[in-house]
Amino acid sequence: MALNSKFRLLLAAVALCGAVCAGSCNKKSADMGNPFFTEWTTPFGVPPFEDLRPEHYKPAFIEGMRIQRAEIDSIVANTAAPTFENVIAAYDRSGELYGTVGRVFGAVSSADTNDDLEAIKAEMSPLQSAHSDAIALDEGLFAKIKAVYDNRTAAGLDAAQIRLTERVYQRFVRNGALLPPAEKEELSKINEELSLLSIRFDKNNRDAVNDYRLVIDPADATGLPAGVRDRARSRAESEGLGAEQLAFNLSKPSWIPFLTYSPKEELRRQLYTAWLEQCAEGSAFDNTQIINDIIRLRTRRAHLLGFESFADFQLDDKMAKTPARVYEFLDGIWTPALEKATEERDEMLALKRRELSDSTAVLNSWDWWYYAEKVRKDRFNFDEEQARPYFSLENVRSGIFKLCNKLWGISFRPIVAPVYQKDVSVYEVLDADNSHLGVIYMDFFPRPGKSSGAWCGTYRSQGYTAGGERISPITNIVCNFTEPSGSTPALLSLDETETFFHEFGHALHNLFSDVPYRGLQGTERDFVELPSQIMENWAFEPALLAEYAIHYRSGEAIPARTVERIASSSLFNQGFMTVELLAASLSDMDIHTQKEYTPFNVADFEKYALFTKRGLIPEIEPRYRYPYFSHIFDGGYSAGYYSYIWAEVLDKDAYAAFEESGDIFSRKVAEDFRRKILAPRGSRDGMDLYLDFRGAEPSREPLMRGRGLLKENLPIDSLIARRMRELASRPQTPPADSVLRQILGE
Repeated sequence: MALNSKFRLLLAAVALCGAVCAGSCNKKSADMGNPFFTEWTTPFGVPPFEDLRPEHYKPAFIEGMRIQRAEIDSIVANTAAPTFENVIAAYDRSGELYGTVGRVFGAVSSADTNDDLEAIKAEMSPLQSAHSDAIALDEGLFAKIKAVYDNRTAAGLDAAQIRLTERVYQRFVRNGALLPPAEKEELSKINEELSLLSIRFDKNNRDAVNDYRLVIDPADATGLPAGVRDRARSRAESEGLGAEQLAFNLSKPSWIPFLTYSPKEELRRQLYTAWLEQCAEGSAFDNTQIINDIIRLRTRRAHLLGFESFADFQLDDKMAKTPARVYEFLDGIWTPALEKATEERDEMLALKRRELSDSTAVLNSWDWWYYAEKVRKDRFNFDEEQARPYFSLENVRSGIFKLCNKLWGISFRPIVAPVYQKDVSVYEVLDADNSHLGVIYMDFFPRPGKSSGAWCGTYRSQGYTAGGERISPITNIVCNFTEPSGSTPALLSLDETETFFHEFGHALHNLFSDVPYRGLQGTERDFVELPSQIMENWAFEPALLAEYAIHYRSGEAIPARTVERIASSSLFNQGFMTVELLAASLSDMDIHTQKEYTPFNVADFEKYALFTKRGLIPEIEPRYRYPYFSHIFDGGYSAGYYSYIWAEVLDKDAYAAFEESGDIFSRKVAEDFRRKILAPRGSRDGMDLYLDFRGAEPSREPLMRGRGLLKENLPIDSLIARRMRELASRPQTPPADSVLRQILGE
């Protein structure tokens, strides 16, 4: 049976199932009314979360797929000559309901899932995969797309139309449109299997995090700051573990403070080992066979599409283009970073041996945070916990709002709107002229149904109606920050503060988006972190800290000496932080550059690649080990985790444009960044956008200097003084021998 015929039968069965369920199985739901089938009268058209029930999603998914299939069939059946409007634009407009359901379901199931939502995800995943393949591999549709693509330069299309035509064509080619029927059939099966494996990986990861607790008596809590103890006590009490006990789990706001301050090495070992062994081989939530299956299928998928490895396939449409160029980039930073990390290790090892009066003592991976903090206190007279009272969540949010107002004149107004969880907050975003720009949701604290980490997404992307009216975006920020405890508000660590600025940069990218077609929203994976990471540069600027870092009790501004200590210690431990990031990036590349799949032991593969081959010191583990590396196995960053450090080359160089202007809050430079980087999104290649903004390719020097990896004999002093030196020595035009020119071999 032909591939398209099989898909049409499958989709007919899906539609029949939807009709049957709507008519009988879900009669109660139908009587109540499915919010996805009605016009939303909520503020600014936000999702009616308080009316949505798990039983609403499946019928909405099925109806959304049915409608989009009908829209595609209409394009194919049109007897008029293929044009941009009746093929490319019509395809771009298709699937509105289906996309809305998917975005809302994806956001809620990531941030506040339950057994019902997990069951829906497992049931719908193969149907969604089949639906996507039915479109991507539709020969009639692709023939029309190709006809428009082949005639694009002679058809009088504008730049945006040509760009969209090329992107749609390439997307179909990359999804197998040129394959013969038998290979299309195989590809569709691979896609279905991969979608199910991703769901299983994510569920195991979340279950492993929720399953583990380190419960200790108050006597074992010596050395822990009061705020850490209070939060652990509240956690234990809320989970029924005893009012006097303290509980620590595998969320970063829990385990990192414990490893940083607890003098109990055995307890540090237990907690960090639990983090490292999440979903490891033989554990209750073993992900290792799932990883093998994912790599096997991804490798075969790449071969079907004409690539040697999955990494070759993934990078073909990214800025980096090839694995060799990514490795060249990462290896160029690895050596100086590892040297610096080794120096840091030696200093901490010496301290541990002095403390224990034991010349044979070793520094273990679970010791790093503890002794790093001791060195920080000793060398810089700075304890991060002393800074926490100045970084309440409310203050940090206020600081971000003030920064955005300074740079772009935008403002934020809290609104009452439906939410999926009671502690979610919602704001209307107003542009400089007080016109409506969009809506932003913020969800900050860990919960059992929330995935780990921090991310930004959309409930509705920016667009335009057929009549040219702007469709405003609705974006969301989801984090796992330190929770409030009793009468004490949420007090963020410096890392959490930086994360908030980072995710807000993604949100601004969504809010400032101004493209005429939905298909131009996406950017290259190794470019998309630029808008987020540039925001981190302002987080600890003294001029901004003076406005937002206010003690939550006394109302006093953060003391100048504390600002100095934050700045003077900013290069401290950068060897470690760079190495653990690079190690994860290299792990990602290594596992996805396999040209032929053979079954492998996940732990052994990682150990050889990092420790044996590259000389990673045993005191440092990669930021994420394979069994819980959700970014690359269910998060869209496969063969792309390097993009965080890659984009740092861009963000540091882009931030230098503000410094060079003489005003880090320059409205002119900010507007330029908005107009040339944020608003166009995927309407041009990332490097073209960057060159338009900066006038030259980025230099690696700001990144290397910002991480303290340059060989120079300058004393570590205040950020202000260091920046003055940088500005005095930096040429107005970035160096010609930029890192990206080196990477691209040009």
